[in-house]
Amino acid sequence: MKVSIYRYNPELDDAPRMQDYIFESPDKRDLMVLDVLELLKERDPTLTYRRSCREGVCGSDGMNINGANTLACITQVSDVLEGGTLPSGQKLAPSDALTLRPLPGMPVIRDLVVDMELFWQQYKSVKPWLINSDPPPEQERLQSPQERARLDGLYECIQCGCCTSACPSWWWNPETYVGPAGLLGSFRFLADSRDTDTSERLAALDDPFRLFRCRGVMNCVAFCPRKLNPRRAISKTQDMLLRGET
Repeated sequence: MKVSIYRYNPELDDAPRMQDYIFESPDKRDLMVLDVLELLKERDPTLTYRRSCREGVCGSDGMNINGANTLACITQVSDVLEGGTLPSGQKLAPSDALTLRPLPGMPVIRDLVVDMELFWQQYKSVKPWLINSDPPPEQERLQSPQERARLDGLYECIQCGCCTSACPSWWWNPETYVGPAGLLGSFRFLADSRDTDTSERLAALDDPFRLFRCRGVMNCVAFCPRKLNPRRAISKTQDMLLRGET
């Protein structure tokens, strides 16, 4: 199997390049893409990428695999080569090679590692934590089952960046558009019955770029490895703002 990997070390290279490796599974098992990277790194210690949990929970190994943003640790090589389905549900075309690139739309630090500073700045800007100005109760702030159910499909985001880096509006406006991941995180607290900061949260999004720069391209839905729907959250936030909810 041929594995083609984006290589770039700004301290040494004038420009990025694709480097080809020939790889064969040592025991003929079907591997995850991250397994391939780990084995290649034993041969080439200069190969650089992020990874941590290996279980699709931490979000650190997001990358572009054969043209699709996804997580290397939960993407099977056979699915990529044989035209299978990604964790997001996205269908791939069959290929005779594994092609790995960094997440698009973000500066490359080295090889498959991107600089996510703007991503985290935008995510932090929506205050993704519970705000409640009422006096704290003696026990928990309770919710009904129905109120709790409103958070399903919102809290599961792992901030891998697969959605935001697939968004053309983010590519052009990373300093002004919050992006799908940040807006999903914002709506997670707008939808939370325990949060009392609705007016302030909506006011912070009320400009032409931060929220309304979304053009409904739907790449965020197509490439989310947790099968979440940031576009739906964005649409509901826009509705709340236009209706003047507080």
